[in-house]
Amino acid sequence: MARQLFGTDGVRGQANEHPMTADMALRLGQAAGQYFRRTGDHGHRVVIGKDTRRSGYMLENAMTAGFTSVGMDVFLLGPVPTPAVGLLARSMRADLGVMISASHNPYQDNGIKFFGPDGFKLSDDTEEAIEALVENGVPLAEARGIGKATRIDDGRYRYMEFAKTTFPRGQRLDGLKVVVDCANGAAYRTAPEVLWELGAEVVPLAVSPNGYNINDKCGSTRPETAMEAVCAHGADLGICLDGDADRVVIIDEAGVLADGDQFMGLIADRWAAADRLAHGTLVATVMSNLGLERHLADRGLKLLRTAVGDRYVVEAMREGGYNLGGEQSGHVVMTDHVTTGDGLIAALQFLSAMVETGKPASELARVFTAYPQKLTNIRYQRGTTPLEAASVISAIHAGEEKLRGRGRLVIRKSGTEPLVRIMGECEDPVLLDAVLGDIASEVTRFA
Repeated sequence: MARQLFGTDGVRGQANEHPMTADMALRLGQAAGQYFRRTGDHGHRVVIGKDTRRSGYMLENAMTAGFTSVGMDVFLLGPVPTPAVGLLARSMRADLGVMISASHNPYQDNGIKFFGPDGFKLSDDTEEAIEALVENGVPLAEARGIGKATRIDDGRYRYMEFAKTTFPRGQRLDGLKVVVDCANGAAYRTAPEVLWELGAEVVPLAVSPNGYNINDKCGSTRPETAMEAVCAHGADLGICLDGDADRVVIIDEAGVLADGDQFMGLIADRWAAADRLAHGTLVATVMSNLGLERHLADRGLKLLRTAVGDRYVVEAMREGGYNLGGEQSGHVVMTDHVTTGDGLIAALQFLSAMVETGKPASELARVFTAYPQKLTNIRYQRGTTPLEAASVISAIHAGEEKLRGRGRLVIRKSGTEPLVRIMGECEDPVLLDAVLGDIASEVTRFA
């Protein structure tokens, strides 16, 4: 059966509308609990984290009811970054972990992400099996077998201590001034405190969540305020996280933004020089810039591309034994340390490079010359299928012919919103604009 509830990153939608209702959260808890209770006769447990959205309380309580009703014990972490859930699911010997978050989306949205006992996100097959249980229902535990819920007060501290272990022993951040934008999200305490404990002078931004201001004019998708703050404070570096802190973008001392591609290029170069880059390969998605691919090739390294979504990057990394991957949007996955994207730990790697080399962020964040790349998002009416329309297909084919040998197109539906994402790269920006304009005009008919 094809997945209906799960998208590219769990289940996501607008709060209090299908599928992000309390009823569905309860049923997902029951279904996931039943699925993971099938393994072994030990006491079964799940850890649940969340970001700072108001709707997180509703979904957390509903999922707790679902899990306990099928006999699972629940450990509630409160607001923690997404990677903390993967880490603690594994370290606490839980059967699974749950993160309640819609990542970089506005507060009106929310989502549910599942992690297995190994700390990695679930496979498509497992998600399909859980969906089947949601549809068919599951038996409830007898009264004696109902699970219990316990709040874990030190979850974020456990994660913070682990994050610091990924920073080289003996190095400190003394003398560096760092702006950190926490998007009024899950890392509003953890990121500033870790940077301060390592010796940095910290300028915190967006660290006053109120349930409604997550990602609101802040964070990795809206870095303008942080860019201004870096210049205003004379900071050496700016770090912008998203709402659940699994992605990061970097701002240099001049207030110029560097995306995940430049970041991954830097780490790949450094790890390859230290003979740490497994199989000489970086794993990224079809969205990563062609300039990154050619930069790696010039150094005898390989870029392995996957479908969009950090879970697909991680699946390819695990299958091929690679240890570095990510997305242009700022998900950076280093499986030597973590099981999913981790914005804070990735930022610590960049800071380590600054400390070790003595070079400014502007030099380290310009690894390759990017090809002109343009991304257009077009919202379409729910229930329509623009990418199946003959006129859209024809426009795409015509564009591919015009770009043949000079660039490329990546056109896809968003896995989390009713959007068509149209991305193109070409050495000739005028030609690129013309091609993308023709395709966008056809897709817009479905808006």
